[in-house]
Amino acid sequence: MRHRHAAAGPRRPRLPLRYLLPSVLLVVVVVMLLLRGYVHSEFLADHRVRPPAPTGTVPEKVLSGGPVLDARGETPVSHRVPDHKIVLTFDDGPDPEWTPKILDKLAQHRAHAVFFVTGTMTARYPELVRRMVEEGHEVGLHTFNHPDLSYQSSARVQRELAQSQLALAGAAGVHTSLFRPPYSSTADALDDRSWPVAREVARRGYITTFIDTDSEDWARPGVDEIVRRAMPERPGQGAVVLMHDSGGDRSQTVAALDRMLPELRAQGYEFPRLTEALGAPGPHSAVHGTDLWKARAFVAAVGVSESAMGVLVVALAVVGVLVVARFALMLLLSAVHARRVRRRRRGRGRDGRRPQVTEPVTVLVPAYNERECITATVRSLAASDHPIEVIVVDDGSTDGTADLVEALGLPGVRVLRQPNAGKAAALNNGLRHASCDLVVMMDGDTVFEPSTVRELVQPFADPDVGAVAGNAKVGNRRRLIGAWQHIEYVMGFNLDRRMYDVLRCMPTIPGAVGAFRREALWRAGGMSDDTLAEDTDVTMALHRHGWRVVYAERARAWTEAPETVKQLWSQRYRWSYGTMQAIWKHRRAVLERGPSGRFGRVGLPLVTLFTVFAPLLAPLIDVFFVYGLVFGPTLRTAAAWCGVLAVQAVCAAYAFRLDRERLTPLLTLPLQQLLYRQLMYVVLMQSWITALTGGRLRWQKLRRTGLLGSAPGALSGSGAEAREPHGLYGPGEAREPRTKSAVG
Repeated sequence: MRHRHAAAGPRRPRLPLRYLLPSVLLVVVVVMLLLRGYVHSEFLADHRVRPPAPTGTVPEKVLSGGPVLDARGETPVSHRVPDHKIVLTFDDGPDPEWTPKILDKLAQHRAHAVFFVTGTMTARYPELVRRMVEEGHEVGLHTFNHPDLSYQSSARVQRELAQSQLALAGAAGVHTSLFRPPYSSTADALDDRSWPVAREVARRGYITTFIDTDSEDWARPGVDEIVRRAMPERPGQGAVVLMHDSGGDRSQTVAALDRMLPELRAQGYEFPRLTEALGAPGPHSAVHGTDLWKARAFVAAVGVSESAMGVLVVALAVVGVLVVARFALMLLLSAVHARRVRRRRRGRGRDGRRPQVTEPVTVLVPAYNERECITATVRSLAASDHPIEVIVVDDGSTDGTADLVEALGLPGVRVLRQPNAGKAAALNNGLRHASCDLVVMMDGDTVFEPSTVRELVQPFADPDVGAVAGNAKVGNRRRLIGAWQHIEYVMGFNLDRRMYDVLRCMPTIPGAVGAFRREALWRAGGMSDDTLAEDTDVTMALHRHGWRVVYAERARAWTEAPETVKQLWSQRYRWSYGTMQAIWKHRRAVLERGPSGRFGRVGLPLVTLFTVFAPLLAPLIDVFFVYGLVFGPTLRTAAAWCGVLAVQAVCAAYAFRLDRERLTPLLTLPLQQLLYRQLMYVVLMQSWITALTGGRLRWQKLRRTGLLGSAPGALSGSGAEAREPHGLYGPGEAREPRTKSAVG
């Protein structure tokens, strides 16, 4: 990574798409889910059915009239179907399974019908409505969400009709003047509650169609009973017959048609359309222009939402498997790692008690404008209980960082000054000046415990070990964002490192606390600036050169985590994009042999799945949680989400126990899952967009406050329980605020 002066050149403007697209994608997903919930009657659905009411306001001629009511004029007019004509009507469709079978039966017996469709089903299965119209059937409205309109306001009634017409136009390019209220039956069932609805619908230009006979096929009473109930009261009498092509298993309805139509035709009946039977103009009117395009866009959006839900469900299943697999691996392999560590400490390893590593160590501290933190960093190294030399490489700082280190006058501490060239160049410069074979690298904003260096280099007793990852801890964890990062460090990073240690495919030596054999580094090509994650890059390179990389959990280093969302975004954006770069750079390891091939076929897939893909899909858990709470089933949704949270809490508690941390920060875990995970998702999406668009990300230096004074081990010793670092600067040591951030 490079940290350059603002004066090194003008900043290239960032692509707005990198910031907008992740948020836009999330909004689109939410809108698609809301649209799907609405067209599935999961949103604003009202399943109340009003009981019968008095009929005092309903005209007697309407109650005693026919099933077809035209109340568009001042005087309502009722119509009856002529004798020897049966108008078949089907409600609640279309249904993808049963409507095609019913259409096939009608075509087979040369019969027509009226399909009273709901807007929700029409929008979801527009091809079936098009087939109805193309095969000569009539289509009427049955509202959008199938509510009892007597409970609804005039605005809701208008919305139900308008949205149903919109769906019909998008599906078949027509509007219709036929309407049937949900939960209606014969005309004499109109009462003082439903009559005003009939008048309201008529004022909007609709003819309301009731029934003469109800087959009650919805109850599935048997084919014989359906046929019996559908028959007119007397032979030869005309009738409007109610049946259903949706809402459940309609196999009996299909079978009943196969019997009823031939029998009635043998009795001289015809099966015309409704308006054809009444000798009235057809109900369909073509839709053109803007209205047609709006309708088609609506139906297309519904189609996309249906497809998107299928994709999202698959993605949710994938992320569920990945999350469970990761947690299972972390718990199992972390337990294995803990047992190995205990055995090694008790001298019961395969090789017996290993000798202590006591040789001197060079500690490299690359620093660029670290005025607030560098003094505490160097002083923490001076308190080390292991022999060290300290080399602070000042990478062209403009705030007097090097002068502060030199003013300390500490023995064994050297300062190298160089023009600003980046962190990788600073570390390589320090390597050239190092006098020890073992090299520890740390950041200029980190403090070590007295035992950190000693614990960090002990694994080098094994000559196959080329690098050691330490245990980076968040020091400023008192604020909420710090507590969330503390959980992430302990659970997400350190538990992962235990897992990768057992699998022998550690992907990253943290820049805050890591140790290397100088020989291994030079063989791997030194620190490279090919990526923005030089620590991940060099770790993968070490694996490919046959070196083991292990984890030393007792080598604790305390670092100052970002304290604002902007700083956290900048840091994680760089980490995420740098990790992608490193994976891509070392992709050929998948095809190689030996240690490199093992890392390529084990380490790279795991890092890609758990670091790149799983976090990208993880927000689906929360998206479906919100969706389930809104659209139901609420209790099962909440239970499932709590179950996932419980698994995470168990893993987190185990990780905290291994790190000897208090469990109090875990109280913020639910909020972290709802908010912090979404932020990480947007950051990862931005990294993906940067990678796919070929953009180059600049390294942005975080603004530090210098809150960390010394590590807990400075007072409590290396074996003490980890606690928040003390030594906050007092009034006499106040740091002046930083006014610049370096970009390179």
